[in-house]
Amino acid sequence: MAYECILTEEDGNIGIITLNRPDALNAFNNQLMDEVTAAVKKYEANDDISCMIVTGSEKAFAAGADIKEMASKGYMDVYKEEFITANWEEVTRARKPVIAAVNGYALGGGCELALMCDFIIAGDSAKFGQPEISIGAMPGAGGTQRLARFIGKSKAMEMCLTGRMMDAEEAERCGLVSRIVPKGELREEAIRVAKQIAGFSRPIAMLTKESVNRAYETTLSEGIRFERRVFHSVFALEDQKEGMAAFVEKRKPAFKNK
Repeated sequence: MAYECILTEEDGNIGIITLNRPDALNAFNNQLMDEVTAAVKKYEANDDISCMIVTGSEKAFAAGADIKEMASKGYMDVYKEEFITANWEEVTRARKPVIAAVNGYALGGGCELALMCDFIIAGDSAKFGQPEISIGAMPGAGGTQRLARFIGKSKAMEMCLTGRMMDAEEAERCGLVSRIVPKGELREEAIRVAKQIAGFSRPIAMLTKESVNRAYETTLSEGIRFERRVFHSVFALEDQKEGMAAFVEKRKPAFKNK
């Protein structure tokens, strides 16, 4: 597939998806989101790729949905085409780890796409927000749900009801982002972290991701039960035998992803 709104590249065993509509601050239109969906599916199916990065430009990760494309839609339009559901959420279905590397504005759908990833590394210029209320709308791609789970009801409610932006320092303090790096070093650091993850056993990374995500979907006791069963299952993997043998023998493990 030839992409017009994103750039893709592979760096060893990581896949990098760069949002690329600079004239619109990477605002999401249907074409861009179709391309993101296709790229995530491609990397998910590629057995040479173990981890993905989603990023934008230094000025903007993404400034939300393309209002010009949305403004004329009616209820039946968005309902029948399953707007957002149809092509925005492929990142949430990826089993391989996905890192959001955010510089500049991550607003509306941009913030929501970052929240769909497994964790966020932010440049020190990053600004997060859900400003939909200012244009007579509300968050529709998880902003009222994932954001509240990340940062708590009070801050999420304030951001969604006032449209206030949160800078990188506040985002780190309240747990929205994992950490902050200088904006000029964001890409390099995201690649370093992705390669670190990709250097481990892929099935174990995928099982770990699935287990952490289960914490948001169930009770503590059921989550612990799920984790325990998944933990037991890793003892069927060759990579578990190799990893523990390498530790005992004081050498670097040679994982085979099986």
